[in-house]
Amino acid sequence: MSGASVKDPATRAAGRAVTTPASRMAALARAELTLLGRSKSTIIAAVFLPLVLPVSLASVVEDMDVEDVGLSVGLVLLPAAIGFSLLFGVYSALAAIYTARREELVLKRLRTGELRDPEILGGAALPVVATGLVQSLVLVAGCTVLLDVPAPEAPHLAFLGMLLGLVMCAALAAATATVTRNVESAQVTTMPLVLLSMTGSGVTVPLELLPDRLASVCELLPLSPVITLIRGGWTGSLSAYEALGALATALAWTLLAVFAVRRWFRWEPRR
Repeated sequence: MSGASVKDPATRAAGRAVTTPASRMAALARAELTLLGRSKSTIIAAVFLPLVLPVSLASVVEDMDVEDVGLSVGLVLLPAAIGFSLLFGVYSALAAIYTARREELVLKRLRTGELRDPEILGGAALPVVATGLVQSLVLVAGCTVLLDVPAPEAPHLAFLGMLLGLVMCAALAAATATVTRNVESAQVTTMPLVLLSMTGSGVTVPLELLPDRLASVCELLPLSPVITLIRGGWTGSLSAYEALGALATALAWTLLAVFAVRRWFRWEPRR
């Protein structure tokens, strides 16, 4: 043969770094975490607001007849605190982040490399989702100590509800970003779901206190099954049928959001 040698595939692969989807997402998540730490407005909305809102809600819940439906102030405020964390710390914050990265051409540039579309969206969401998880655990610990909330009767339901809430809110954030023109308008496009969830998903007013017909409609809202599973995990009063119904509703909203993202998500700035 001539002086030019033919290298086998293993030799060629050794000459360049081998990456995996996990390593690529981790690298993107580290970069996104750095950017998140530099945004004071996002930190306030994602970290401090969910911690303050449950305190302001306490006096309102104390005036409700929650004991008549087998609840206590703590069992109302604990799921509400997690709901605030999901709405503001994950959904609203992540919708603004996706919009900002798109308008700054970051998403477009990332698509020219090794990263695949799900990896880009997932890597960008990891810091916010992790923050929401840690924040929820801190809120659970705080409510347990300050409000004398007992240990959950069905912890698997509470964990499942929290996990579904994180995934669903991340998917809904990406879907909301598809109709958001810029970072400023993200406050407007996320507001309908936030207000609807706060008033009708059992966050501020338990569904048990609503008329049966209205409660049946509110059970179909995106955040309702999450709050139902979390509260049911602590009270232990959720039947298998009710738990499966809440699970099906949460999965349906998650799949619908994923479909909307795959179909309509924009990777370039909206003009």
